[in-house]
Amino acid sequence: MSKQTALYQEHVDAGGKIVDFAGWQLPINYGSQIREHNAVREGCGVFDVSHMTVIDVTGSEAIDFLRVVLANDVEKLERAGEALYSAMLNERAGIIDDLIAYRRESGYRIVVNAATRAKVVDWLAGVVPRFDVALSERPELAMLAVQGPKAIATVVSLFDAPDIAELPAFNALELGAAMIARTGYTGEDGVEIILPGDDAIALWRRLLAADVAPCGLGARDTLRLEAGLNLYGQDMSDANHPLESNLAWTIDWSDEERGFLGRDALSAIKADGAERKLTGLILDGKGVIRTGAKVVTDAGEGVVTSGIFSPTLGYSIALARLPRSAKGDVQVELRGSLASARLQRPPFVRKGKSLVKG
Repeated sequence: MSKQTALYQEHVDAGGKIVDFAGWQLPINYGSQIREHNAVREGCGVFDVSHMTVIDVTGSEAIDFLRVVLANDVEKLERAGEALYSAMLNERAGIIDDLIAYRRESGYRIVVNAATRAKVVDWLAGVVPRFDVALSERPELAMLAVQGPKAIATVVSLFDAPDIAELPAFNALELGAAMIARTGYTGEDGVEIILPGDDAIALWRRLLAADVAPCGLGARDTLRLEAGLNLYGQDMSDANHPLESNLAWTIDWSDEERGFLGRDALSAIKADGAERKLTGLILDGKGVIRTGAKVVTDAGEGVVTSGIFSPTLGYSIALARLPRSAKGDVQVELRGSLASARLQRPPFVRKGKSLVKG
């Protein structure tokens, strides 16, 4: 049976169309996905992302544990509040999950995807006995993402906390029971707020009273794809490694003695050269590129991992996994025939502005 977040009734009351997503009942939209998308690009929107899994990591060897299970290096987090994005890899360098890790005064916090919760928990449990570390899942916590050019000013006013406006990207502060992080999944400025469920309901109501638009999964998908951000299960999985998933930048190789899980396999792939790459596509004409469509390139065939019509750009864009040497114009399968498209390095949109060349 699907789970419900603490905000489920709020979504119903706001007119949300509820669907099942990764075992959770969540709103796909509140009447107009395009309107919600544009609200985030132009003003401010709020998403309930309480289906994400929050795990606190404590103990005298918490840092040593995370330096093994994450491909990025948490030793770079020099003070409480700093955060980083990382992949978690299996021994074959397959991506178990992508996540954000936060340093706290009393250890660390990681936030992982809902769809990967079970395998992440199982994987971590297999490594825990090697370290003096404790993992604490926090199901009582909810999470709201407030995103858009007006998001910071809105959150500052509601929390009466001007320090939020001074937070650099990928930094967080804790105000009482709430953690407020300047992170997001939309390509816009904003914050993600982790707080107890009852407090989340009260904050949701205050946000909507301040004319912040409630936004569903549909707008979240178009926004993240315009921003060139991967969706786990589509653009990457444990069948893919970071070097073919546009995630090479998340691997910290600097400490040669740090034997993070998957390092040996990934080093071998790096030495040989990855056979594939994840990059962007732009459709030249009308139509919508669909997930799973075939892509024909000068170096062989590839596949669309995510495809949408971009509300900001006014045409279809996609992420596709292609042969590494693919270049120039390509053809993408569209309603049983091939249509012209071109490669575009993501992101496509940043802070409401097109990054597309030509």
